[in-house]
Amino acid sequence: MRFRNGLTAAAVTGLMMIAAVGVMAQSRGGRGGRPTTFPGQQRSGDPAVVARGKALYGINCTGCHGVDLRGGDIGGPNLLRSQVVLSDQDGELILPIVQGSRQSTGMPAIKMTPADVKAVAVYIHNVAAAIGNQGNPPSIGVPPPSIVVGNASEGEAFFNAKCGGCHSAAGDLKGIATRMSDPKALQNAWVGGGGRGGRGATAIVPNARTVMVTVTESSGEKTEGRLVRIDDFLVTVGFEDGTQRTFRRDGEAPKIDVRDPMKGHRDLLAVYTDRDIHDVTAYLVTLK
Repeated sequence: MRFRNGLTAAAVTGLMMIAAVGVMAQSRGGRGGRPTTFPGQQRSGDPAVVARGKALYGINCTGCHGVDLRGGDIGGPNLLRSQVVLSDQDGELILPIVQGSRQSTGMPAIKMTPADVKAVAVYIHNVAAAIGNQGNPPSIGVPPPSIVVGNASEGEAFFNAKCGGCHSAAGDLKGIATRMSDPKALQNAWVGGGGRGGRGATAIVPNARTVMVTVTESSGEKTEGRLVRIDDFLVTVGFEDGTQRTFRRDGEAPKIDVRDPMKGHRDLLAVYTDRDIHDVTAYLVTLK
């Protein structure tokens, strides 16, 4: 059989096979022709941005999506399998959802700035990138890059101005760089210091970082425990035996008194820049 352009059926079939091979070649990357990953798995972010995003994720997202991003107690989906996350490049697909585009399907809007959402997206992508291609062995013999790239003197000045009221290099933070010798772990610890603890239904004894809440009903009855969840409609209180109690909110009733010992850390999330994070970390690693 011969087509109008003069090519035979065999020739057309051959050209189609060549084109198919070309498409397959474009879809492969890396040594040995391994398939490339989705865009969301192809890179990790700046360590400071990742640390910031991790802290914000811990505050706003873990209840629904879990600490490991694979789904939480409230029933949120696995973000590591989410097509939105895999297709997202720089938070552009995640931002509308955070702002409320999926409220009708059970995803409430969260009050976060676009910059904060972008930081969370970078953190999520960083976790996805760490997974790598399925079946690939981990990298061996390649030391991770150092995150100590800031100016220790400027970090000390920032620390004295913003943190010195509660912390002291000669007091509670004395020798912190010895106790936490890994700079990355140290940075994650202080940046994520404002992460809300005490979520979930498991028993927990409140500690110095636990967010506590007192609910006073119109009858005068008070219920006190750790804060599990709060929004404009509900507040959930957790108790040491692992049980919880949820109250419906109607305006100012019942009266809610939240005591957050880590509020200072949380307030700083909107203040410090990536450079500040680098500088403070560079200063803290000197406190041996």
